[in-house]
Amino acid sequence: MLGRVSGRIEILLGDITRCDVDAIVNAANESLLGGGGVDGAIHRAAGPGLLAECRALGGCPTGEARLTRGHRLTARFVIHTVGPVWSGGTSGEDELLASAYRSSLALAREHALASLAFPAISTGVFGFPIERAARIAWREVAAGLARAAELERVLLVCFNEPTHAVYRAIERERSA
Repeated sequence: MLGRVSGRIEILLGDITRCDVDAIVNAANESLLGGGGVDGAIHRAAGPGLLAECRALGGCPTGEARLTRGHRLTARFVIHTVGPVWSGGTSGEDELLASAYRSSLALAREHALASLAFPAISTGVFGFPIERAARIAWREVAAGLARAAELERVLLVCFNEPTHAVYRAIERERSA
């Protein structure tokens, strides 16, 4: 049975580490041991316990996701997912990015989470074109929400104004 999606997706401009949700999604690298951008910010905000827990996971392949506790974050959990590095669009990047969103949503359903916050996965140092990535994010989040009535709210959190503007434009398109 498909649930209603409208009104369950929100777009925010801000810091994902401050979101008051059940889980935030970390745009991680395959080691899960921290890095730059969102990944580094989440590791810094969560504290050393997150790094220790991630070390025990032994990494995560691109397109998959792993769950840890939130440690010092407001969010109870962190879902670490690895998006693809952009290499021109001919190496399966679209499907790998879609899989990162699907895997994260599957973990949210598996753990009966009611709220989730996503960053713009792969659009920073991984170089995925923002508009293309945002369309994939919208499609996968909407499809995931249609199958998960228990997931009440998904935030799409944009770190900067240009990304926020792209997400807002796609939201307007989808609601027209």
